[in-house]
Amino acid sequence: MRVFKHLCLGAAALVIGMGSALAAEKPTLKIGYVNGWDDSVAVTHVAGEILQSKLGYKVELKPVEPAIMWQGVARGDLDATLSAWLPATHGEYYEKLKDKVEILGTNYSGAKIGLIVPEYVQAKSIEDLEKYAKDFDGKITGIDAGAGVMRRTEDAIKEYNLASIKLMPSSGPAMATALTRAEKAQKPIVVTGWIPHWMFAKWKLRFLEDPKKVYGDDERVDTVANPELKGKAADAAAFLSKLSWSGEEVGAVMLAIREGAKPEQAAKDWIAAHPERVDSWLK
Repeated sequence: MRVFKHLCLGAAALVIGMGSALAAEKPTLKIGYVNGWDDSVAVTHVAGEILQSKLGYKVELKPVEPAIMWQGVARGDLDATLSAWLPATHGEYYEKLKDKVEILGTNYSGAKIGLIVPEYVQAKSIEDLEKYAKDFDGKITGIDAGAGVMRRTEDAIKEYNLASIKLMPSSGPAMATALTRAEKAQKPIVVTGWIPHWMFAKWKLRFLEDPKKVYGDDERVDTVANPELKGKAADAAAFLSKLSWSGEEVGAVMLAIREGAKPEQAAKDWIAAHPERVDSWLK
């Protein structure tokens, strides 16, 4: 009987040891995101926290520029990114590297750039801006000169013959500050912007209609991985392929970060508040 007990204990210890070894063998996952893009920061930190707390991986989040991000995934220096804007914004990178990367899924649909106004503004389309030019002091509040949305806005001013309108370059934070002041005073304002963005979680905003499609069609944000990810971390790849959320959801995380929360804490708080949503990605 004593021998039998010792054998059972030994077998149990072996099973526990094997389990620990298997857990220890999980690779460290490296996820790239676009440095300075609020939506990229939000989705990457949420995904990273789930990979760590729910699936047991060690995760390294790498803030990089878009070109480096795509090259890193293609080479295997990065395992994945959840920040691939397609088909237009990152289309050139994808065309060059599509044979070396794999699209796992779309984590956000309906991404777009354009001109944004508060809900209370009378103008409905870009064409209306000439009519209501005095309401906006004849200006569109922009972001950094040279940004894609700024170049498209210069084209829009020409295409829609907005002779009374000038595009005023500033920065992302300066644009947000101007919008904050306008909202507080309920004054009309037009800004260059995009969705997903935290400002859509804070205020009731809408895009001006663009019948000439100067800003192009809606885009999507895809999750792109190195092809080897499925082989070395199948459950992680499966989860990343299912992660998909709305503008309100990503906006809530972005807004929390904007209002002072660390990205890691904002991600943890959102995950704790949405257990069913997270479970749906893990099934």
